[in-house]
Amino acid sequence: MHSFDVCECGAPLQRMERDTPEPKGTDLVLKVLAAGVCHSDLHIWDGYYDIGGGQKLRLQDRGVKLPLTMGHENVGEVVAVGPDAKGVKVGDVRLIHPWMGCGECIVCKRGEENLCTKPCSVGIHRGGGFATHVLVPHPRYLFDISGIAPEKAAPLACSGVTAYSALRKVSDTLAQAPVVMIGAGGVGLMALALHKKMGGHSTIVVDIDPAKREAAKAAGASLVIDGAAKDAADQIRAATGGGAWAVIDFVGAGPTVKLGVDTAIKGGKVIVVGLFGGDVTIPTPFFPMKALTVQGSYVGSLVEIAELLDLVKRTGAPDVPIKTRPLEQVNAALNDLRGGRVIGRVVMTPGA
Repeated sequence: MHSFDVCECGAPLQRMERDTPEPKGTDLVLKVLAAGVCHSDLHIWDGYYDIGGGQKLRLQDRGVKLPLTMGHENVGEVVAVGPDAKGVKVGDVRLIHPWMGCGECIVCKRGEENLCTKPCSVGIHRGGGFATHVLVPHPRYLFDISGIAPEKAAPLACSGVTAYSALRKVSDTLAQAPVVMIGAGGVGLMALALHKKMGGHSTIVVDIDPAKREAAKAAGASLVIDGAAKDAADQIRAATGGGAWAVIDFVGAGPTVKLGVDTAIKGGKVIVVGLFGGDVTIPTPFFPMKALTVQGSYVGSLVEIAELLDLVKRTGAPDVPIKTRPLEQVNAALNDLRGGRVIGRVVMTPGA
């Protein structure tokens, strides 16, 4: 097998040759058919998250080791099965749920492996899909995608379940009031598509990029607002009748979180999804006086991806712009994403 690995943070990924893994116990080996390129890959590639004040949260301090094969949005064909792996056979095409935990900590036992205190996620802590083959430790992480093309299914493993989980957190007002979505990148456009399928009322999309605002408008946003406009907050308040019940920030920068807090109505929720970085200061009286909820949302659980796939099978794959590229172009794809030249999602096709 071969892969494209991060061997030095920020440097071009290097082609690596190694033996195709042999499955043991409950392991399975899949031939990668489609691997989405996510904005999180840029942070992993850089090796850190910006946590504001000139400080960095370094991934190597959190157990990430190089060389690393990135790629956490994967669909593959099962080509080898360990002796204890049940319910999956060679030839099955499956979506890989990448957000794997230790299975033993209190968070995992609560059913939220995606929030594990000792994660072992695909493409971050273990080999991912920017490769011809990937090893999966247990069949419970594999999901049937019958009827969905691999390149459309792959982004559901992160972009899809991330958007779904965030929308689920504002489900109490989803059908009655507009959702303000900050950021119209791959996850934002996915959220727009899923919002419709989940019976959402309407959406107001905020982005500083005119091309992404146009993409959001074409995808069905009720209103698009330039986040760089001096009166952006006033526009949001006017469009929501005095303030938003639900703001979902798919950027996660200091200014975007502040915009969400400033435009949420009393009793409203601000869900922070994006990992752009920075920090924000919120006056503490706002929490009681506005009865404000500011909540993080990190990818999604096994239960949520199962719910998402059930929704997609009933209503069709989300209509999100997707372009495929051969795996050998992964460095160019990452650089295009960093440069803001991607609308929707790029999906690598190692078998092409």
